[in-house]
Amino acid sequence: MPRTPIEPPGTRPRIAALDVLRGFALCGITLANVVPIASSAIPGGPAVVGPVAGDADWIHLLVDHRFFPIFSFLFGVGFSIVLESAAARSPRPRLVLLRRLAALLVIGAAHHLLLWPGDILAVYAIAGLVVLLPSTWLPRWATAALAAALLVVAILDAGGRFMIVPGLFLLGSALARYGVVRRIEDSTRVPAALGLVLAACAVPAVQVQARFEAAGDIDALGHRIAYPLAGLLLAGAYVCLLLVLLRTPLRPVLQAMLAPLGRMALTHYLGTSVAVLALAHLVGLAEPWSSREALGIAGAIIAAQWVFSTLWFRRFRYGPAEWLWRWATWLRRPSLRRPPLRRPPLRRPPLRRAHDAPRSLVA
Repeated sequence: MPRTPIEPPGTRPRIAALDVLRGFALCGITLANVVPIASSAIPGGPAVVGPVAGDADWIHLLVDHRFFPIFSFLFGVGFSIVLESAAARSPRPRLVLLRRLAALLVIGAAHHLLLWPGDILAVYAIAGLVVLLPSTWLPRWATAALAAALLVVAILDAGGRFMIVPGLFLLGSALARYGVVRRIEDSTRVPAALGLVLAACAVPAVQVQARFEAAGDIDALGHRIAYPLAGLLLAGAYVCLLLVLLRTPLRPVLQAMLAPLGRMALTHYLGTSVAVLALAHLVGLAEPWSSREALGIAGAIIAAQWVFSTLWFRRFRYGPAEWLWRWATWLRRPSLRRPPLRRPPLRRPPLRRAHDAPRSLVA
C-alpha cells in the first residue's frame, strides 16, 4: 500500500519577521555573489567572495560580507526553533537535527562540486555539527557566553571570512532559547537605539577598511580585522533598520516583497548559481562584470525569483529544495500541495409552514 504524504511534526506558525529578514539577506547575498559566481566560469577567475585591492566601490563596501552574517544568525535561530519542535514531538530530537545538518552537507557538497566552489552551505553544515549540535547540551547562558567569545576571537584572529560563522550560529541560537526571537516585533525603541549604535560604530570600521583597500594593503592586520568587523556591525544595523520599518505602515509592502523570497531561500540560493553560470556561458564572459552590470543582473534574478515564489506559494507549502530538506530531516514525506480552499455551502433559510407560524397568527 503506498505511503500517503503526511505533514511532518514540528509544523508551527511562521514568524513573519524572520521570513522578511531572510528574504532581505538573500537579496544582498545574490548581489554580492553574482560577480564571483560568474568569474568562476572564467579560467583563472576568483571562485570565492573576498576583498580585492583597489576595489572600494559602494557594492563592495555596503554589500560584501554584510549579508551572509545575517543568514548565519538566522540559521542559528532556525536551528533552535527546529530543536524545540523536535523535542516536543520526537524521543530523539538531536537525531532529527543531525539528519538535518547531514542533508545540508550533502546539498552543499553537491553545490560546491557541480556549480560554485564558493558555496557556504557545506560550511554551515560542518559548523553546525561541530558547534551548534553540541551546544544543545549547554545551558543557554553558556551558549550566549560562548557566542560572544567566538565572535571576538574570529574578529581579532582575522582567520578568514567564514571564521565568524560559529559565533553567529550560537548568537542566534541563544537569542531564540531566551525567547527574544518570539518577541522580535514587540518593540520599536530597542532595535532603533541598537541600530543607531551599530551604525555609528560601523562608519569608522568601513572607513578603515576602505583606506586599506584603496592603498592595496588588503593583507595588513588592520584590514583583516576591519573587514569582518565592519561587515558584522553593518549587518546588525541592517537588521535593526528592517525591524523598525516592520513597525511602520511599510510592513505590508516589505512582507509582500521579501517574505516569499525568504521562505524559499535555499531554493533561490542554489538557483542563483545556475542562473548566473548559464548567463556567463551564454554571453561568453571574458572579464568580470562591472558593479553596474552586477546590479542589473542581480535585480533581474531577484525579480524573477519573487514572481516564481509568489506563484509557487499559491499552491504549495514549501519551496522545492526546502521540501526535500524537510523530508530528509523528518524521514517522512511532507505534504507539498496546499489543501484547496473550501467555501462553506450557502444555506437558505427554511420555508415557513402554517404550523410553524407564531401562535398569535394562527386562527
